[in-house]
Amino acid sequence: MSQAENESQIENQSEKRKPVDAGIHTNFKNDMTYGDYLGLDSILSSQKRLSEHHDEMLFIVIHQTSELWMKLILHELEAATASIAGGELEPAFKMLARVARVQEQLIQSWDVLSTLTPTEYMEFRDHLGHSSGFQSWQNRLIEFCLGHKNQKVLSVYAHQPELHSRLKKALYQPSLYDVSIKVLAERGLPIDPARLQRDFSEDTTADASVEAAWLTVYRNVDKYWDLYELAEKLVDVEDRQQRWRYNHLKTVERIIGYKRGTGGSSGVMYLKRVLDHRFFPELWNLRTQL
Repeated sequence: MSQAENESQIENQSEKRKPVDAGIHTNFKNDMTYGDYLGLDSILSSQKRLSEHHDEMLFIVIHQTSELWMKLILHELEAATASIAGGELEPAFKMLARVARVQEQLIQSWDVLSTLTPTEYMEFRDHLGHSSGFQSWQNRLIEFCLGHKNQKVLSVYAHQPELHSRLKKALYQPSLYDVSIKVLAERGLPIDPARLQRDFSEDTTADASVEAAWLTVYRNVDKYWDLYELAEKLVDVEDRQQRWRYNHLKTVERIIGYKRGTGGSSGVMYLKRVLDHRFFPELWNLRTQL
């Protein structure tokens, strides 16, 4: 072995002996840490059980993490709605695809909560008082954004003026679906003017002109590729939202049967009625027509 080769081998062995984490920063006296950036002290100290029962922690964590995922969904839906309203469809596709992925996380969360048995839940249910997932204002905003409007639910938030104002504003704004239908009209597809000028605080209902326009898109995919992709992204979101609703129903039925909800709703019966609702009815109706 030559001297150069020997020196190279020694150098390589020396490098191998160096700790692989030698460059890790350890002095955070004046620097922001991972926990600082994420606000972990606040987040991880927010799980406050009202009972001594072990499984209440599961119940709290599932609902808190669900609210965090909903925050991201709202962030994406609101941005997608603004993008579509501005005629920029492609950025919205990425946002809606992300929403669908986040919805998968929410769907799977019911599998974790379903490990809670009826006997275990009854050990701390009374501590919840009248608090209920029905009162989730983020879930309500998501439904408003998707076009499922209901002015009556605002009364639940009357004791929180700022939140009530935010929900009321969202109630009267065009939904994700409203701006999508407007794009159809802007592309020359005939939409009934009454549908375009409707009261946005009302729930979305099926419209014959909208169904005909979407049918034209699906029958002329090459011509309307971006509108076709938009339609399928909307269907992805609704499909997962319905699966989330269904898993919610089955988890509630598994844990409390047909008892009334802590918030006063009819529980499983209410959730069954919700399953019959469609956010984008024409996109489902047209499938029979194709």
